Amino acid sequence: MRLKVLIIVVAVLLSPALHAAGADTTTLPPVDSAACMAAIATNDDDRVGSECGVLIDNEKTAKADRIKALIARAAVFTRKDQLDHAIADYDAVLRLDPQADLYNARGELWWKKGDRPRALADFGAAIRLNPDHPAAKGNYKRLAQELERLGALMAVAGKPSFNCATAKRQVEKAICANPDLANLDRQIYAVNVRVLHEAQNPRERQAIQREQDDFIARRNADFGKPGYDLQKVMRNRLQRLLGVDGY
Repeated sequence: MRLKVLIIVVAVLLSPALHAAGADTTTLPPVDSAACMAAIATNDDDRVGSECGVLIDNEKTAKADRIKALIARAAVFTRKDQLDHAIADYDAVLRLDPQADLYNARGELWWKKGDRPRALADFGAAIRLNPDHPAAKGNYKRLAQELERLGALMAVAGKPSFNCATAKRQVEKAICANPDLANLDRQIYAVNVRVLHEAQNPRERQAIQREQDDFIARRNADFGKPGYDLQKVMRNRLQRLLGVDGY
């Protein structure tokens, strides 16, 4: 009986100390977000970085305040061209609250960094969340077109404007064997077509085409002669065409 009473007394005596020890984790005041929110309201980038950074790092920060702070700091990082830091903040906020606007914003940063696949994935995620999101839809379309153009360019890279399988002239075979010359040939052809298309009248088109025909005839006749620089001649022709085109 005495032992039982002793145990009860000890428990009563210890309970205030245990309660006091736990007070640090249970009675902390709520995190004050006023400084961060004021910095956001006044568009003070420096204070957003410092005040909102403190808020973000505090594990006691309310979810809504953390989201606002992360978005604000990501915008600051973006304005300062610190894209990796901005993306990291968007990563954090998207884990808390996936929003179409945020996926689109992160996608634009991936696009700016040159990571087109990730950018396209983010624009697609934004559209799935909000099929009518105008910015995400526009970005997705433009990026898809850019990828299509890049794919087309890669498909013809190192290939001239003519079919190498049927090339008979030595100059044509030399162009086919050299990717730089092949790319130059294709560029000359493409710019010449565009210049012809944009010519103001039939007489101007005839003059442009006659100049192109003369260039090819001289190229074919002069190739292989001592001192003949095919690449230089082709570069000069391309520059001439670009000059005609107003560049």
